[in-house]
Amino acid sequence: MKRIDSYILAKYIKTFLLALALIIVIVITFDVSEKLDKFISHHATFGQVVTDYYFNFIPGFVNLYSPLFIFISVLFFTSKMAGNTEIIAILGSGISYRRMLRPYLYGSLIVAVVVLLLGNFVIPLSNRHLIDFEEQYVKAKATSYYSNLHFQAEPGVQVYAESYDVKKQRGYKFCREVIDDKGQMRRRETADIIQYDSASCLWRSTSYTLRTIDAQGNETLKSKATADIDYGIAPEDFDLLSKRIETMTTPDLLAHIERETIRGTGTVKEAQIELYQRLLNPLAIIVMTFIGVAIASRKTRGGIGMHLAIGITLAFGFIVFMKITTVFATGGNLSPFMAVLLPQLVFGVAAAYLIHIAPK
Repeated sequence: MKRIDSYILAKYIKTFLLALALIIVIVITFDVSEKLDKFISHHATFGQVVTDYYFNFIPGFVNLYSPLFIFISVLFFTSKMAGNTEIIAILGSGISYRRMLRPYLYGSLIVAVVVLLLGNFVIPLSNRHLIDFEEQYVKAKATSYYSNLHFQAEPGVQVYAESYDVKKQRGYKFCREVIDDKGQMRRRETADIIQYDSASCLWRSTSYTLRTIDAQGNETLKSKATADIDYGIAPEDFDLLSKRIETMTTPDLLAHIERETIRGTGTVKEAQIELYQRLLNPLAIIVMTFIGVAIASRKTRGGIGMHLAIGITLAFGFIVFMKITTVFATGGNLSPFMAVLLPQLVFGVAAAYLIHIAPK
């Protein structure tokens, strides 16, 4: 790296961290004022609020808004360099415009890698502690009792429970059906109550009935007052809260997508969007960096104010575009991958065009 690279890269990182720190302080101040009564009424200590809540709140906030903060930071310090004729001096010394962009690329790659690691491994773990704290001290506790649960445990195996108690690991009016490739039911198991036994990993079934039908259509019916049965399901399969995708690391999320695809539930698209956002959203940092450079490197009469006005408009346009494509993916025919990638592509093309027409 040349001295000019170190100079611009230092400005890039320092301005980003400063903007981030200022925004975090402001957000936390407003958040404390809004939730202080709830913290006090639920007897949350100062240490719990700081370590269990805000230490876990900050990584998710940084990950979500880092493209916007990067954009504003690049606009700010690049406009200042342009206003001080530093960019004119850099280009006048024989350094090409493309060569000047190299430290911006270095900085965006550093931040993108950090955001990638945060989003895939750190933030899901932080979200678990954050949700636990909110349920105990901020929001009403989440329900642990569900009704009318119906899912596909594996291909050809349908499971139904009229109700399920998560804390007691107990289900009521349970039914499990096995259906062959021709759509014919071959096995049906029912029980009034199923209770999970963690020692044997079996379900203690009360008023258990087994109905089997062979290929010739002959039926066999067996009943027992109680029976310990392996249904091929676990207690967490009934717990909807355990499937919160924001609390899953990326390996867990991949396993969840595969499992829910087999079961045919309606949560697959949301999980796929979450996965692709974790993997592709760091690209937005690079895109917004180059858009910011292209806008701010030109010295204008409006100065920093004009650059910020244009830049913030583009940044919010990018965010709105991402929200629109997400809605089309969850409620329409747009694939989750394209829903996440499309805004990056459109604004990536815009960034390339702005760099191309920028004064050299």
